[in-house]
Amino acid sequence: MSTKVLLILLGTLVIFPCIEGPQVESEEGSSASADKVYGPKPQPPEKDLSSEEIKPTAVGTHKKLGKMPTATEILDGIFHNYDYKLRPGIGERPTVVTVELSVNTLGPLSIMDMEYTIDITFCQTWYDERLRFNGSFESFVLSGNLVSLLWVPDTFFRNSKRTHEHSITMPNQMVRIHKDGKVLYTIRMTIEAGCSLHMLKFPMDSHSCPLSFSSFSYPENDLIYEWENFTLKINESNSWKLFQFDFTGVSNTTETVTTLAGDFIVMTLYFNVSRRFGFVAFHNYVPSSVTTMVSWISFWIKKESAPARTSLGITSVLTMTTLGTFSRKNFPRVSYITALDFYIAICFVFCFCALMEFAVLNFLTYNRTAPRGSPILRHPRATIRVRIPVTEHPEAFVCDVEDSEEDESGESEEDEGPSCPAQQAARPSRLRRSAGCSRWCDKYCCMVPTCDASSWQQGRLFIHVYRLDNYSRVIFPVTFFFFNVIYWLVCLNL
Repeated sequence: MSTKVLLILLGTLVIFPCIEGPQVESEEGSSASADKVYGPKPQPPEKDLSSEEIKPTAVGTHKKLGKMPTATEILDGIFHNYDYKLRPGIGERPTVVTVELSVNTLGPLSIMDMEYTIDITFCQTWYDERLRFNGSFESFVLSGNLVSLLWVPDTFFRNSKRTHEHSITMPNQMVRIHKDGKVLYTIRMTIEAGCSLHMLKFPMDSHSCPLSFSSFSYPENDLIYEWENFTLKINESNSWKLFQFDFTGVSNTTETVTTLAGDFIVMTLYFNVSRRFGFVAFHNYVPSSVTTMVSWISFWIKKESAPARTSLGITSVLTMTTLGTFSRKNFPRVSYITALDFYIAICFVFCFCALMEFAVLNFLTYNRTAPRGSPILRHPRATIRVRIPVTEHPEAFVCDVEDSEEDESGESEEDEGPSCPAQQAARPSRLRRSAGCSRWCDKYCCMVPTCDASSWQQGRLFIHVYRLDNYSRVIFPVTFFFFNVIYWLVCLNL
């Protein structure tokens, strides 16, 4: 019995070592085959990794991807030894800056302040060898916050009064750096610049409003501005606020200005505008012309209607005075006469002459009429002749009182002239002194209503005072017409 137990134990001991041996060999064989496989190793079971265990893995990944330079590394390399306080090529050659403009809006143009407003996008291009880089990137764009890290030209606008740089929502400026060192600097700004207006031809005037810029501190031997194939981009889709003006074109000039700080290159853009004539014509020329023609209505009113003719003349003169003041209300206080001022002044002279015509007519006619001492005796079919002795009164005159049948209308020609023609013949010098008329007036003017058949006017050019209104009805309109023809020909062709 004991022998059987011993045999079983020995068999057991022999069997167990044989089983464990092949198992170990299989594990070793599997590990060897795993080393020969290319690719990621089998992942161990998931477990929580600490931060210390993660960091070495990230660093290892960055080193594997570091063969291609990243944008951060390029920018860090560019600005590592870069000094933005020094211009490119200092001590070797001047820096050449190419300028380009894009006009967003132009206007309004203020006549009173002699200035205009312009909204532009200002582009400057130059080369800076210190900013060259290698890599797969063609260019880098820097926002407005990083512009201070670069050298930029100190360009300023010489005739600007106020300048505003837009900063909503971010500063409206940008820098683009190319791999060959080319730098593009763009900024948007609104400028209120001065514009000297020459108003001599107003309102047929045209103006050229300049926009000049140059470097503030770099003279010609340090910084040079130039146009490369000069082109001005005008954004016509936006509504320009010129109002009374039309944009006619743009031109440019380049000049060197000598100052105490040195010789500076100044570049100037000229925005050419011309005034629209409709507004001024409707508010100034038409009222002035109509008022002048209204003053001529008095020539068709009887001279006996003194209140009507006087009121019309004075009203016309005052209206022209008001129009002249209104035309200067929104106008700069220039010391010379403009074309509109000259036109209004001539219209004022026409209105004043129309008023003076009635004053002259009234003076010459009513002062020539002698006062009547007694009513004229008239009988139907009788003629009474009375001769008054002149012994006691040396200044007395002989007057024949004649009576004849009146016209059916009851009017006679004697109402307009002296009561007695003989009185004129007896006292010519006294009448001249009372009227205050010169010799020329007595020689060439007829002062009585019935002087058509008189012998004194033969061979002379005379003026019939009683027909002064008839003369004015022709002279005033014809003169005003020729004045307008000459005025518009001169103003439109200057």
